[in-house]
Amino acid sequence: MALAVSALPFTFVAHLLGFVAIVLVLVWNLHFRGGLAWDSSNKSIIFNLHPVLILIGLIVIGGEAIISYKSLPLKKEVKKLIHLVLHAIALILGIIGICAAFKFHNESGIANLYSLHSWLGIGVIVLYGIQWIFGFVIFFYPGGTSAIRRESLPWHVLFGLFVYVLAVGTASLGFLEKLTFLENSGLAKYGSEALLVNFTAVITILFGAFVVFSAISDATAAAEDYYTAI
Repeated sequence: MALAVSALPFTFVAHLLGFVAIVLVLVWNLHFRGGLAWDSSNKSIIFNLHPVLILIGLIVIGGEAIISYKSLPLKKEVKKLIHLVLHAIALILGIIGICAAFKFHNESGIANLYSLHSWLGIGVIVLYGIQWIFGFVIFFYPGGTSAIRRESLPWHVLFGLFVYVLAVGTASLGFLEKLTFLENSGLAKYGSEALLVNFTAVITILFGAFVVFSAISDATAAAEDYYTAI
């Protein structure tokens, strides 16, 4: 059941928080962590691609894809295409971000998949991919029957929100894990970088919360067709 409040204010706050989150993660990795690269003798800047692409892709673009039906005053078919494309971009960036983490580990002689964050991360990207393929086949091409789409839509929405909340939680664990490693290596616990990382994680969680609030709130009149069979 949708909240009996308009989604529009929640979407405005989500847009702002998403922008702030992107700025903060870029400042962290470009200013404090030395930059971004796919190939480098400095393996740490290869890893930097991981938090940047995961946050921009799975979290922010993925969140914008979820609320696109509520925030865009466009025709249903246009919103459906935007929703599909944004999720595809989020998924691709997420996959590249995970590959960057594996590349960093492999080239640095570090074991893979030993932490809860890494286990959940693999789960998130697999579930995200399954959700996207399901949505494409049922709602886009070749498309299910009207009955199948009508019955599938609530589960598609519910499962999508579950995967997204799991992604936000996994990203938060990632910030915690990375900051713990840095602090154990000598980073000041109350220094500017530590505060920036924690603040970025808080903004990420708030962004995720407002995405969920937007998704479960009443759509504007122009967006009500989201709740009919696509």
